[in-house]
Amino acid sequence: MLRRTRTAKMYKEPTTDDESDDMTGNQKDDSAEPEEWLPNLNQGKTKGRRQKGKDAMAEKKQVTKRVAKPKEPKPKAERKPRAVRVPKGKKKPNTEQQNEVASITNPDSQQHVTVKEERLSINLSREFSNNAAILGDMPDEGPSSSQHLSKVKKEEPEDSFTFEEPAQKKQRTTNAPQGRPIKLKSGNPCMEELQMNWNPIQVLAEKTGVEQWVCENIAQLLQEENTIPFMVRYRKEMINHMDADAVRDVQLTLEELRSVAKKSRSVAQTLKKEGVLTLELEMALKNCTSADEIDHVYAPYKKGSKLSKARRAKELGLEPVVQALLQAPQTLDLQSRIQPNTKGLSTLEEVATGVQEILADMIAKDKETLTYVQAQCDRAAVTIHSSVSKTALKEQQQEQGNQKSKPKDIAKFSLYTDFTCDIQRIQHHQTLAINRGENLKILTVKVNIPDWVKNDFCRWCINVRWRPQGFARPELMTILKNAAEDSYKRFILPFLSRGYRTKLTASAEKESVAMFVRNLRQRLLMCPVRGRVIMGVDPGFHHGCKLAILSPTSQILHTDVVYLHSSAKYKEADRLRHLLLKHGCQTIVIGNGKACRETEAFFTDLIKQRFFHPLDVSYCITDEAGASIYSVSPEAVKEMPDMDPNLRSAVSIGRRVQDPLAELIKIDPKHIGIGTYQHDVSQSLLRAALDGVVQECVSFVGVDINICSETLMRHVAGLNAGRARSIMEWREKNGPFFNREQLKLVKGLGPKSFQQCAGFIRINPETVRSYGCGGNHDLEVPAKQTVEKKKVKASVSISNQFNPLDQTCIHPESYSITLRFLSQIESSLDQMGSAVLRQRVESSVKSSSLDVLAKSLDTTPETLQLIVDGLTQPPGFDIRQDFEQADFKREIVSMSDLREGMVLTGRVTNTALFGAFVDIGVGRSGLIPKRYITPDKLPVDQRRRSLALGPGERVEVRVLNVDLQRNRISLDLIRVLQ
Repeated sequence: MLRRTRTAKMYKEPTTDDESDDMTGNQKDDSAEPEEWLPNLNQGKTKGRRQKGKDAMAEKKQVTKRVAKPKEPKPKAERKPRAVRVPKGKKKPNTEQQNEVASITNPDSQQHVTVKEERLSINLSREFSNNAAILGDMPDEGPSSSQHLSKVKKEEPEDSFTFEEPAQKKQRTTNAPQGRPIKLKSGNPCMEELQMNWNPIQVLAEKTGVEQWVCENIAQLLQEENTIPFMVRYRKEMINHMDADAVRDVQLTLEELRSVAKKSRSVAQTLKKEGVLTLELEMALKNCTSADEIDHVYAPYKKGSKLSKARRAKELGLEPVVQALLQAPQTLDLQSRIQPNTKGLSTLEEVATGVQEILADMIAKDKETLTYVQAQCDRAAVTIHSSVSKTALKEQQQEQGNQKSKPKDIAKFSLYTDFTCDIQRIQHHQTLAINRGENLKILTVKVNIPDWVKNDFCRWCINVRWRPQGFARPELMTILKNAAEDSYKRFILPFLSRGYRTKLTASAEKESVAMFVRNLRQRLLMCPVRGRVIMGVDPGFHHGCKLAILSPTSQILHTDVVYLHSSAKYKEADRLRHLLLKHGCQTIVIGNGKACRETEAFFTDLIKQRFFHPLDVSYCITDEAGASIYSVSPEAVKEMPDMDPNLRSAVSIGRRVQDPLAELIKIDPKHIGIGTYQHDVSQSLLRAALDGVVQECVSFVGVDINICSETLMRHVAGLNAGRARSIMEWREKNGPFFNREQLKLVKGLGPKSFQQCAGFIRINPETVRSYGCGGNHDLEVPAKQTVEKKKVKASVSISNQFNPLDQTCIHPESYSITLRFLSQIESSLDQMGSAVLRQRVESSVKSSSLDVLAKSLDTTPETLQLIVDGLTQPPGFDIRQDFEQADFKREIVSMSDLREGMVLTGRVTNTALFGAFVDIGVGRSGLIPKRYITPDKLPVDQRRRSLALGPGERVEVRVLNVDLQRNRISLDLIRVLQ
């Protein structure tokens, strides 16, 4: 059983046992739960903001289309490609119908508008309680030490974004500073692969909101096995300066389209084996752009399907009767079809019923009909309603008399026991909460479509789309009317409901995953605390506080257990002082688990008394989520084999401040206290996104190949566990790497892997000298290895000399350009990082623009900008160094010191879909509800996000309310500190 985290302490989440083990946060205390806050919905205040969101969305969509198709300024020309999806034999829909088709075939399009319109004003107290009760509490102690990510990725120009736009649609490349079509040489890589009736690149562009030429380039780059970090840093001109999240979204959408194509072929093959595949049916399958559409087409042919009534009627030979009813009703005589000895044809009523069932099936599968009814729904006030299920009520009544059984906790979903909301205004966290309640069989969920849609649909079917071509007797019109109503009730209404639920869930999952990704990135890119001896403390009561003293290079100097909360605490304090003096340790890192506040008060008291004099001791509190899980993992056992698991936790806590990236990548991202609703989203989607952001962070920071661990190395773009192990074995056998070229000698590292990883690997001369090798020492490359590589790859001899460019972010493929640039400005490599070289580079760029210089060097401005950055940055440059370090303190403040209206500074510890939690140094994180995080309070570069705040960011807040009884702090955001 995994260790229960802090989030699960305060609000016991309605999940399974194994789910409760790895919620966000890491609290060891499972003591009493405080009361819950119950939110009130106040929708009337948000009308203006929703309207503003609509206008902004409409304006943005127009800009995107204009840039994506510069040669087609007319609206008709823009919509023309949609005709590709129309099956052969049918006439093309008009312009209005094309727009309606898009709303069905593109499941993300409507939700994009939906989320933009939502801004419910929710009462502070109730919103916090119900959502926290369902997802679990946030970590309530321990400041994080990360900073806003925009300072990190300096090489990426700022894009234009819309505040509160959903994550999967927020990425736009239209206004990129140097965005222009730069297409790769080969053609469309997906057209032949997918074998569908629609253009995969066009559909990909529609679903992601990215220009077609960019989508085409990304598809080809991915097909050529390029990693996302490599594309984002070294192929910017090909992807129009998109960031990693946007490229990852395109990648995931492309994979979805591939899965749709694969499913379409699989269904077609199944139908072919059953002998029911017709040309029309095959074309219908190839027109589908989503799994739901395929399911709808395939449903009548599934074995044991309830929709097989139409097939039985066709087998009885009633299909010609249906055609006659529609095309020549005046000649149709149903009496002649009666066969007294045949079941299904024995009476006139049975014949009419069979005709009706075939008609209902035809109506439900007709593309134009579905387009019309979807358009009507778009104009209607469609709502989603949740209520307590009969099963939950019944079980609760049965179990009330049985004290041994545990009744369903309906109270955790009190907000949703009678909840109704417009589809276009429902919040993401509300969707996920409703889905969770439904999965637990506590809630029943229903999509309500107004009755006028059904009436209008039936009237349109009878009088327009399915109107008989000639005079039809009343009894025939009755059959047609009943068929339309039956089709709507049995087929179309469930199809629409499934579609709405799927869109809402997909959008909510993507937004939740996007929040996970953003939080994880900022946690991993916290500024390391270098050059300090640190004592990590895993606090505890009965089992004592576990200590680990670490050297500035994270080596374990001493481990111990002290009992700071016992009767012998003063004696233990003397022993603690002796340890600190012995190792010269002035920095203490306390985990935010059980006994954290008591341990903090103990150290604060000693510091005030100058007990550790002459040492100037300070402390910080860090999030210990996942430390206990890591302490018993195989990796921890391998790294610290003879150490007690509790002491390993103290080591992990200390190292999280020394080098957060190197330590946190050892832990599953789901266990380090970030995000919300991690068990309610697609686990494959979450895993892919989290793995991608870990690779991105490790790659962009760079790794020193001669000292980094195998765990860290395997996350570098282009490497994996096997290649990382081969690099470690080569290093152990041959000594340190002297340059990047020697990576080509490593077994299993081919040209493609080298291309992907080389730019993210650093060769630090100081590290090499620590091996005992001089700076001018020639490394003897083993002849055996060289010969083996020559046999396989026909490699040339590789130099073993230092190359100063190997310390930088400049890729080896650009070394020749770099040397030409240095020659052009009359400089040399030995001046790298110096003020002289920086001045010459700046002067050259100022006198001639970057574009002109790039053209003279036969390269792109993006590549030249990377070269300029690499040459002007000092040796050992770390992109994390602009971040503020952990908040080191010497005294504490309690909740009783807080007053309404008080202005404080704090650090964001976690963000949820409904707000941000901020540590203000009182032992309990306060909540800034989402409605108080408005664009005018944020820096311009942060307004592109859906919530705009992330872990580690320093903020100035105003205290709105302090509830000592329920341990709640309500905050208002004043501004983000930079």
